[in-house]
Amino acid sequence: MQTRRRVTVVGGGVSGLATAYFLSRSAGRDVDVTLVESDRLGGKVLTRTVAGHPVDMGPDALLVRVPAMQSMLDDLGLAGDVVGPGVNGAFIWSRGRLRPLPASTVFGVPAKLLPLLRSGLLSPLGIARASLDLVLPRRRVPAAADVSVGDLVRPRFGAQVFDRLVDPLLGGVHAGRADLLSSRSAVPEIDALARRSRSIYLGTRAKPAPGQSGPALVTLPGGLGQLIDALRGAIDDCDIRLGTSVKRLERTPAGYLVRLTDGTEVEADEVVFATPAHATAELLADLLPEASAACAEIPYADVASLTLVYPREALAQEPAGTGFLVPPEEGLLLVGCSWLSTKWPHLSDPSVVLIRAMVGRYGDQRFTSMSDGELVDRVHGELMRTMGLTSEPTEAHVQRWPRAMPQYLVGHQARLDRLDRALVRLPGLHVTGAAYRGVGIASCVSQARRTAQLLLSQEPALI
Repeated sequence: MQTRRRVTVVGGGVSGLATAYFLSRSAGRDVDVTLVESDRLGGKVLTRTVAGHPVDMGPDALLVRVPAMQSMLDDLGLAGDVVGPGVNGAFIWSRGRLRPLPASTVFGVPAKLLPLLRSGLLSPLGIARASLDLVLPRRRVPAAADVSVGDLVRPRFGAQVFDRLVDPLLGGVHAGRADLLSSRSAVPEIDALARRSRSIYLGTRAKPAPGQSGPALVTLPGGLGQLIDALRGAIDDCDIRLGTSVKRLERTPAGYLVRLTDGTEVEADEVVFATPAHATAELLADLLPEASAACAEIPYADVASLTLVYPREALAQEPAGTGFLVPPEEGLLLVGCSWLSTKWPHLSDPSVVLIRAMVGRYGDQRFTSMSDGELVDRVHGELMRTMGLTSEPTEAHVQRWPRAMPQYLVGHQARLDRLDRALVRLPGLHVTGAAYRGVGIASCVSQARRTAQLLLSQEPALI
């Protein structure tokens, strides 16, 4: 009689690796894990050497205030290695100048009006309009209603707060447009405040300060590829199948048969899909059309990151912050820019400056028709305009990420509810990843832990 539970994890990005990790380390559980990945492990986490330094081409920071993320770093022996930002503060490019991002904002919603006034981001009229949130009557939002971030924030604070703060900040996180993003799914903290407080501003000020000391965002000295390497080493007892993908998933009397494109097969009691929603939709199309349809409705944005190396003398002075964001209303291709040499101490270099630029957001496909050379030239021109650079880059690396950023559009939670109801009808199938309940690495790790806990708490699926 079979006593060990057989779990196949499809997808070797952060979500798949973390799921395999939590399953394989579960105390007192007899679990055999197979992980299937068509390419390399890590997904959008990719570290490359640029000008002699380890530079991340995808996400470059970990939110350690998420308990699952901090716990994983502790367990992997990486907590003592983390590197915090070398400087604090960021900027917004607005009306021809880099203007300081006001302190104490929550996804662009101000918690203090004085820093907002000092930043110069808003006109006097914009400041006066933002302050109306203090006196406007409560806006009643039906409990079941999902509204866009724009519909939530603009009536309270006005167009300038929305256009010059909220929209660029959410563009940096989601590569999306705040007029389309679901407030409930993209900014649940603000959504909850708006539903329970008369004033979002006062509700934000009343929030308790984070209990954890130290920086919220950190990285690793070898880049986040160091996390992927540690996870890979921690799941050595798993059966890792690289260079192949799932061709077909079939039900059997004992569970599932996972047919791979290399001609091999894997028998499984449970299958976890840690693939992008559109890939999961294809894999579920025959077995569970309702779940497939819900996944297929989650759209994605194409993005690209450019790592540019400049001689130090190209900058008139050292940047005094971590980087800047660009509101869509400015019309630039740039979505944001990280000053890597000042943001992360281990990337500081006396001879060169490392700059990472991000392009692409939902609805803006302009960069996709450009060659790498054209894209570098366009971004360099915009950096000359915004930063005053005086020379060409000596080195440039372009990393394109097609269909990389899932969009939590209005109605996202309803789509997830449909997906969950469909999955209940066919026990033993699970989904996890950035497409569902959080786009950052820490959110993916947290979801992976919940998925593993749910799977292990249930009896093996009987079909």
